[in-house]
Amino acid sequence: MPTNYNLTAIFSLIIAMFIWGSSFIGLKLAMVDLGEFTVIFLRMLSASCCFLYFIKGFLKYDFTKSDIKYILLLALFEPCLYFIFEAKALLYTSASQAGMITSLMPIITAMAAGYFLKEIVRKQLIFGSLIAMIGAIWLSLHATSSFNAPNPILGNFLELCAMFCASGYTITARYLVDKYSAIFITAIQAFIGTIFFFPFFIYEYFTKPMVFTVEAMSWVLYLGIVVTLGGYGLYNFALTKIKASKAAMFINFIPISTLILAFLILGEELSIEELIACTIILSGVILSQISFKRFRRKAI
Repeated sequence: MPTNYNLTAIFSLIIAMFIWGSSFIGLKLAMVDLGEFTVIFLRMLSASCCFLYFIKGFLKYDFTKSDIKYILLLALFEPCLYFIFEAKALLYTSASQAGMITSLMPIITAMAAGYFLKEIVRKQLIFGSLIAMIGAIWLSLHATSSFNAPNPILGNFLELCAMFCASGYTITARYLVDKYSAIFITAIQAFIGTIFFFPFFIYEYFTKPMVFTVEAMSWVLYLGIVVTLGGYGLYNFALTKIKASKAAMFINFIPISTLILAFLILGEELSIEELIACTIILSGVILSQISFKRFRRKAI
């Protein structure tokens, strides 16, 4: 694979991860005035509007029954189930802790890629996974309840469920990127997500008190256009250039950007115990990705 392709993919992934890190902040702030599913529906709707221009180009594709099956599976994983879990998670936990839980996704994805895509799963990946999981459990158990995080244990568990969905999405996307463009895959997610969350929006509109403030709608547009269109577009583009397990490694940038943004924008802080747990999680993730054979060769 040409080096410039790898560099382009890496640059795309880094930008996508920073954008995704900001999505936790955007969701948290938008849900102050709006219902969680209303935010998601409007996010999907705004993203879909951006893709209307490309519909004519999408008609050129020759869809098989197998393709449709994978497209529906892709959308089921993300945005449907993923956003249900993540929106609910952010009602119970802080943006900082939710961001830290995302660091487990590369490990989950690598395991899944080993089983479904037959990518090699190394022993250190398993060992690192156990360390990271211990850190995630510690983070949840030592999390303190607050106004912004009334039930962090439940919230972190729901965010972990979202990570399993994100891993399923990444694996499924690898089956589609060889035939379909990153723009199409991102667009179909937005279209299906809009249809899926519309009933949820209608229910909330008539049963939940909401205020469509300028601030809330601004965050919704940011989530729909920048995060969905930009983030997923860049990530899907990168998947056409590198392996799923390698792309998932860049998820480790999300917790870092989320912690920084949550501190600057939301004023969230972590206790010493929570910082230790975060360190354990990142250590497990880094350990799972380092190649010790490479170090041994250099030593020799």
